[in-house]
Amino acid sequence: MKRSRLVYVMFVCLALLLAACATKRKISSNSIPIGPLSTLKSGFAIVPDSIQTSTYWYWISDNISKEGVIRDLESMKKVGINRAFIGNIWQDDVPAGKVKIFTDEWWEVLHAALKKATELNIEIGIFNSPGWSQSGGPWVKPEQSMRYLTSTKLHVKGPLKLNQKLIKPEGDFQDVKLIAYPVNSDFAGDIFDRKPLIKATPAIEGINRIMDHNDTTGVIFKKEDTYRIDITVNKPYTVRSLVITPNRSAMTITGQLQVMKNGMYTTIKHFTVDRSNTELNVGFMPYGPAAFAIPATASKSFRLLLTKFSGNSGIAEVKLSAVPAVENYIEKTFANMWQTPFPYLDAYQWGPQPLIDNKETVIDPVKVVDISNNMNANGELKWDVPPGSWVIERSGMTPTK
Repeated sequence: MKRSRLVYVMFVCLALLLAACATKRKISSNSIPIGPLSTLKSGFAIVPDSIQTSTYWYWISDNISKEGVIRDLESMKKVGINRAFIGNIWQDDVPAGKVKIFTDEWWEVLHAALKKATELNIEIGIFNSPGWSQSGGPWVKPEQSMRYLTSTKLHVKGPLKLNQKLIKPEGDFQDVKLIAYPVNSDFAGDIFDRKPLIKATPAIEGINRIMDHNDTTGVIFKKEDTYRIDITVNKPYTVRSLVITPNRSAMTITGQLQVMKNGMYTTIKHFTVDRSNTELNVGFMPYGPAAFAIPATASKSFRLLLTKFSGNSGIAEVKLSAVPAVENYIEKTFANMWQTPFPYLDAYQWGPQPLIDNKETVIDPVKVVDISNNMNANGELKWDVPPGSWVIERSGMTPTK
């Protein structure tokens, strides 16, 4: 009896579902109308022109012909593809064809493709250069290469009549903006200013180098060991961010930031510094600092518990600061992206930042001023600095290395 009732309920649900699909009913303006099942089936079998289906159309190793591109386009139209992007791709394992790119014959094939695409109402796009990168080639001069935004900073205290030549980033640098913004009095400081006692267990020669404000020095860890690095100051210090700058070598380190509370160390942050891929195709700053946001925590004793290392892992600088930092800001600007060619779904998904407990520690965008007109072509700045602590930031574009 129970089985019969179950079958009956399933039959009723199926009937209601079919009736809902087949019956025209009033729907909201934000809904998508669902027609009869026959319409859905025919829409899959014969794709209407209203559905814009696109594809990459690779012309491999110069193996193209007028007849071939025409047949390709006819096949695209038949299966509902009405937008294609032509890429001239070279593959070493494919025997070379006879139609070299940019020769007269190549242009004739391209003309035939565009003519046929117009007849079939297929949109055509063309990669802006041969190769996978679509943005490089021997014709691109260094000063014309891809660039990224960089900056140098100067901290000053007003009131002050400033007349100074600003530091210019290295390389073929092109100025974009010169801005200034007021900051908290200890904006540039960190726990290093409190002259901390730094101790590593097991002992590491030169451990103080991780807090000497010099990212060209640092320490290397042995892969098989777990390290504790204790950082102790005389008076409680409030930490809101942790920034770790790796040594200039491929590395991965996993660990925890702990703080002494009631005589015991408690973990307040788990972190991983992944700089395992130093190729520029994953970012123009392969050894960029790793930033982690910390809920405001005051203590006299902090500990870095480092538990997992790749070979030759090392740290150049550790910065514990009362100033908040945007977590993963290097990754978020794509200066150092996901380290493998196949990022997972959550690769670029980050949780919320800790709540700001003191608004004076963050930059107010309303108070940022543009002082670009105060600097001449030689980088000399003349500016009447208002009262308070200020950061002057010279930003511009520089080529990727």
